[in-house]
Amino acid sequence: MSREEVGVGRVVLAGAPLGNIGDASSRLREVLGTADVIAAEDTRRLGRLVKDLEVTVRGRVVSYFEGNEEWRTPDLVAALATGATVVVITDGGMPSVSDPGYRLVRAALDAGFPVTAAPGPSAVTTALALSGLPSDRFVFEGFLPRTGSNRRSRLKELAGEPRTLVFFEAPHRIAGTLTDLVATFGADRPAAVCRELTKTYEEIRRGTCEELVTWATEGEPRGEITLVVGGAPDRPAERPADDELRAAVARLEAAGESRRDAIQAIADQYGLKKRDVYTLVHAAP
Repeated sequence: MSREEVGVGRVVLAGAPLGNIGDASSRLREVLGTADVIAAEDTRRLGRLVKDLEVTVRGRVVSYFEGNEEWRTPDLVAALATGATVVVITDGGMPSVSDPGYRLVRAALDAGFPVTAAPGPSAVTTALALSGLPSDRFVFEGFLPRTGSNRRSRLKELAGEPRTLVFFEAPHRIAGTLTDLVATFGADRPAAVCRELTKTYEEIRRGTCEELVTWATEGEPRGEITLVVGGAPDRPAERPADDELRAAVARLEAAGESRRDAIQAIADQYGLKKRDVYTLVHAAP
């Protein structure tokens, strides 16, 4: 039987509510109720969602998450070849944005099948809008590396980025990430921690990176976190006093940087010559 005879299969990326069920669209209800296959990041959460939406699922439900995405994708493409509509849904927000989905999108397009979306909420743009930081131009970086040294290396690469930065972060790592931001971006860089967006205990904390470190270390942040950080200023920050420069280098060293790299980072941050910062540090009593 030819593809024309069975109909052309398609992929639908379904945007799921971040937490508040009232954000679900009528289009989401429609695609969940009419899909031939639903590939869900968490089938149990999908079950709760369709129950709350009062939707009857008539299609086949399969799990589709990071651990099985690679080997399950060919099966889903095979379903497309039979004319099936395959809906991809994650725990919240748009699939393929730091969530499963991209691999199937790429495979479906390469095989000649159409891909569309039932747009819905996005933690990225929601946090950006609520942060109070410039939102006309921004960069989404997803999750930073988990280990401290790799995370600091990545942040050093981003320290001069002029656009607003958006990250996802785990609650048990947010204090360490903010500490590394102070060391690499500077204590005064503005930021916002957006926690449990649209949910009962939604919390938006705005302030400097240093102020947010204090908040994160004094409490135990829980839930899903989106971190928004202001872009680098157009000009180097005003040169601090000598003692503050020495302290900034010391903070980087305490965070794991070599003295050489710490001196270079602080020199770059304030538009200073490396040798001047070196002399200042080594002249300390």
